[in-house]
Amino acid sequence: MKEYKRRLLQIAVPIMLSNLISNIQMLIDRIFLGRLDVLYVSAVGNATAPIWTTMSIVYSLAMGASILISQAVGEGKIEQAKEYAASLHIFHNIIPFILFLFWTFFSPVVFKLMGVAPTVMDYCVNYTRLFAPIYIVTGIGCSMMTMLQTSNYTKPFVTYGLIRSCLNIALDYILIFGKLGLPAMGIAGAALGTTIAEYLGGIYIVIIVAKSKNLITKPSFSQIIHAKFSSYIRTLKLGVNSALEEFCWNIGNITLISLLNTISDTAAGIYSIVFSIEMIGGIVMGSLGSGTVTLTGEATGAKDIKTYRSVIKTSIFWACCVSAATLVLALIFPEQIVGIFTKDRSIIEGSHLYLALVCVNLFSKSTNVIVGSGIKGYGDTKWMFYTQLFGTVFIISLASLFILVFKWGMLGAIVAVLIDEFVRALINSGRLLRIKM
Repeated sequence: MKEYKRRLLQIAVPIMLSNLISNIQMLIDRIFLGRLDVLYVSAVGNATAPIWTTMSIVYSLAMGASILISQAVGEGKIEQAKEYAASLHIFHNIIPFILFLFWTFFSPVVFKLMGVAPTVMDYCVNYTRLFAPIYIVTGIGCSMMTMLQTSNYTKPFVTYGLIRSCLNIALDYILIFGKLGLPAMGIAGAALGTTIAEYLGGIYIVIIVAKSKNLITKPSFSQIIHAKFSSYIRTLKLGVNSALEEFCWNIGNITLISLLNTISDTAAGIYSIVFSIEMIGGIVMGSLGSGTVTLTGEATGAKDIKTYRSVIKTSIFWACCVSAATLVLALIFPEQIVGIFTKDRSIIEGSHLYLALVCVNLFSKSTNVIVGSGIKGYGDTKWMFYTQLFGTVFIISLASLFILVFKWGMLGAIVAVLIDEFVRALINSGRLLRIKM
């Protein structure tokens, strides 16, 4: 196996396993809640969409640091890479704390603007306020993850995912259903269990980074104390485009959910279920995308166009293989898959087509994620923001037409997603082919 393939797997596989474990935990969350009341699943779908919009902004802002650190490593400028890491460690905690305050006090305003039904409003607000403390530790988590990833040492992600997710599942079971003498908290228990598990998992990853002596991009204590705000601003100039890209994508998703809320109280829950399945394939893409950003960033720093293109081709091939496998499973076992989340026969039988379509969407999505990661590794984060901005306007227009005018319901939302991903895959691939070094 060529060196870049080995390194791509070294970075991507632990991230993939960690995210897979985390997403299985989230699926189990929804299974627990769905078995109690499908309105709980609808509430989680409504609540998590805007929450993850702002959470993804925090992670995306750190993308600029990851790109600059990787490029500095590729150029052999290790001390410069450490300077960027130190600035991230200190200054990337301000925005998450502001978001913690925002979601604690202003979440009802957001849900009213989304058109959340009165039957699920209180569930959404309670869930969000118990989840909000996670933002306090998100900034430091980003800096730790960036150091590990840019040092090509992602093995701790697996143990981190196991600790966090196993604790979450156990706590969810206890708190949602009221076990061990505790009162049954329902959806509030799901949020509280997640928050406690995130804090305990975070303690593990901090200890690992503090003790590790093999992280080439890990700054010294002195470098952290004397970190320059100007270095952080340089990372933000790249990261802000990735944050805006994520923001635009999530605005489109929130708008879709708002449109679905006009159909029925349970439509957002069904949408959440079918896209939870797609999320499993998306884990592989996201993990390969993380590895692609790091390795294409290093290749860009070294001005090695051959390795740059080879990394992207390999990642796309592997992602498409997983997409094909996910689609086959969705076609063979649709009832069994959807039946995990709900006992409602009408929802199970009505979701077959939706499940197949979202899995077909994985092929276009894999192209967007991997090609987009390569473009970001090259340092062009503006392009991905511009194409996502176009995509957001495009998908909102299509979904509004299909749902409000043509009255296609859930099918209209999913067809809009398919068309949007396919069109952007073509546009982004055209940009990639024009990159030269």
